[in-house]
Amino acid sequence: MYILSIDTSTALASVALATEEKVLAESLLPAERCLSARLVPEIERLLAMAGVTIGQIDLFASAIGPGSFTGVRAGVATVQGLALSTGKPCAGFSTLAALAMNLSLVSRPVCALLDARKQEVYGGLYDCSLPLPTALIEDCVMPPATLAEMICAHTAEPVIFLGEGALRYRDLIASRMGAQAIFAPSSHHAGRAANGILLALATYHAGRTVPPDRLLPVYIRPSEAELARQKKQ
Repeated sequence: MYILSIDTSTALASVALATEEKVLAESLLPAERCLSARLVPEIERLLAMAGVTIGQIDLFASAIGPGSFTGVRAGVATVQGLALSTGKPCAGFSTLAALAMNLSLVSRPVCALLDARKQEVYGGLYDCSLPLPTALIEDCVMPPATLAEMICAHTAEPVIFLGEGALRYRDLIASRMGAQAIFAPSSHHAGRAANGILLALATYHAGRTVPPDRLLPVYIRPSEAELARQKKQ
């Protein structure tokens, strides 16, 4: 079984190809404005490296958010198109859950944070003590100080923070949580499509894959365009 996974929801996009046993290939690329045009060629390059054709892919997976609205749309649309052309199913996975998996098998809670702009973060608190993470605080969007207070109310354990949101708001979080806040090494702050492989396989084996038209982004908060429409109504 071959699985193709895409995560384009953060500043560093990634594509991964795997079987159920191992990751065969993975690539990282900056999520710039022309990302949509570069995704399919990058996928083709990755498949060629592994000697696999697009028709051999059994499951297509994509991060569905939260994260960059443009990036999430690009990844979801690409997976929808590939799955539609091959008649294969799709699986979506949380950007934050996949990011938290950079610290799989650690005993302490892990908080994955992305910069949501407007002085807010997308965040989720996870138990990563097993290969698949379990949400302790569901994915949300709020000011980092508010999330820090919520985490302190949830647990007195030290919490490991990672992600671009943790980098941006490190000083603020540390000022609110003191020694309870631990920050992951710099090598752990970028999301990886390879982490999404395990999440997608769990979805597949649970019988919860979806057809392409039902693979939908999860933005958590309205886009600027949606907010503008709401103001006009």
